Amino acid sequence: MCDTFVSLPNSTLNGDIIFGKNSDRPQGELQDVVVIPARNDNSNTTVECTYISIPQVNKTLAVILSKPRWMWGAEMGANECGVVIGNEAVWTVEPYKTKGLLGMDLVRLGLERGKTALDALHVITSLLNKYGQGGNCAENFAMNYHNSFILADAQDAWVLETAGEYWVAERVQQGTRSISNNLSIRNSGDLRHPEIINYAVNRGWCAGEEDFDFASIFSEGGYSESLSIDSREGTVRHLCQVNQGKFSIETAQSILREHKGNICMHGAFESAGSQVSSLSPDGCKHWFIEQPFPCQQTYQQKHFLVDSVSVH
Repeated sequence: MCDTFVSLPNSTLNGDIIFGKNSDRPQGELQDVVVIPARNDNSNTTVECTYISIPQVNKTLAVILSKPRWMWGAEMGANECGVVIGNEAVWTVEPYKTKGLLGMDLVRLGLERGKTALDALHVITSLLNKYGQGGNCAENFAMNYHNSFILADAQDAWVLETAGEYWVAERVQQGTRSISNNLSIRNSGDLRHPEIINYAVNRGWCAGEEDFDFASIFSEGGYSESLSIDSREGTVRHLCQVNQGKFSIETAQSILREHKGNICMHGAFESAGSQVSSLSPDGCKHWFIEQPFPCQQTYQQKHFLVDSVSVH
């Protein structure tokens, strides 16, 4: 129900990394853009995530979050170091836990604790390993899923895909990359859960790393080799590819306002928020919509709170 993409410098008009995401949520659910200052905490406290509490770190980074009002976590956001993260719901063959960290909690924790995209990836996978993912992801009805993520900073971009406690991550090397609501990494990735190959071999899903296919093995209902250009995933991928070399902030906003394939979604699920970011070593800029339907709204630039908060 969401779409996230990233375009690397060799594909963008201005040489920045450009990130974009629409957050598609149940109709009528409120989503806010909040700015949270950096926090210094030496009191060994815990942080109350949506369903579970975990130890707080001594220092968190300033963040801008686009988050459903009822939950602690965020669908997408950015931090003061220029890291951006967005997540997607995916359905896998692994069991769904009724209690754990939501994918949205992991987005926020990655942003609050990761100074680079790779740091944030390690934050998320470490927390996934320790606490697991799980819990109801909707406010007013039952919905449980696993998660995939795009993480980027001014130098780097990664796709991280999960199935229960297992995960693989693929570095985006060039051009554009997008994710929707399906697993998409077709191999063992550049980084992965240390036991994932053995786990798959022991269940007869593959013979070893040479024929390991994460998306095919872990996708609920199997993986489809064909992708219609009229689907959301196909439309986003096509619009990213045809704009390679000329990809701009306006391109990103246009894609997120597109009705073909329901990228800008109206109906039982609707695009409740949207983010576009331009990431450069010279500075990062972030634009958000915090109302439904990007097709009807104007992106507003958001800035970080400068002062940190100390807790004793």
